[in-house]
Amino acid sequence: MLNPQPVPPYLLQSDDVRARFERLKARETILEVRHVGKCFATPQGACTALNDISFKTHRREFVCVIGPSGCGKSTLIRILAGLERPTSGEVLLDGRPVEGPGADRGMVFQGYTLFPWLTVKKNVMFGLKMNGLGTSQAEREALQWLDVVGLLKFANVYPHQLSGGMKQRVAIARALAMRPRILLMDEPFGALDAQTRARMQSYLLDIWRNVDITILFITHDLDEAIFLADRILVLKANPGEVQELIEVPVPRPRDYSQITSPEFVATKARLEALIHPPSAIDEDEGICPHIARMTDVADNVD
Repeated sequence: MLNPQPVPPYLLQSDDVRARFERLKARETILEVRHVGKCFATPQGACTALNDISFKTHRREFVCVIGPSGCGKSTLIRILAGLERPTSGEVLLDGRPVEGPGADRGMVFQGYTLFPWLTVKKNVMFGLKMNGLGTSQAEREALQWLDVVGLLKFANVYPHQLSGGMKQRVAIARALAMRPRILLMDEPFGALDAQTRARMQSYLLDIWRNVDITILFITHDLDEAIFLADRILVLKANPGEVQELIEVPVPRPRDYSQITSPEFVATKARLEALIHPPSAIDEDEGICPHIARMTDVADNVD
């Protein structure tokens, strides 16, 4: 008779965490991805970027997507945003097919996509006015969302006068001002320094707790994914496929003292094992077991 296998440490959940996931699963489905695939034509033939991607996201859930370079994370989020068409499968938002960009999906990119010739307030007003709101109503809405992200006193300054983190908070306000059903974020903090990035993660969690919004967040940073997410979708590369969907056992509300907790450490170890298996040597990424010596210096650095 086989001995029962122990439960992986990253699946060990407190009663509070287990109850939170039961409540989450009982909520309505906002986003459903059904067997999505994406192929690109290249001079060498068809290249499959994504293969048979399926998952669901529930209302007010925070999902992070991670995976090795080349797994199709950005391709996936562009399909969800309606900026790319899948080769196969479909994406449903509130049960309706996604067939192009729409105000029901907010998008925040890694780069600072603000209009440099508009003030902070007018950047947030832009989408509202394009959606048919009058100037006075758009201004009221913009100021409300700038207050939510803590930038109300910077309403009349220009993007070049802001730090990188502040620019991304404006971009978040601009996306939320359209009151989307889901906020899609493609490595929005990737260009920020470590301290600013940590502050932005905390800002984002504060916003998420206070706004009725579902978030799907692309990142390559494992700590960031564990700190932010309810669940983490792990993709593998060549082609991009779902490897695992992990429920994060770290209790909420979260702070950085939890980084050393057993739940956080065990979850990170599991993600490392999935994304960087010990035996994997990816020569396509320039990782090579032999490095040519390029110096005549006699003494060794080790």
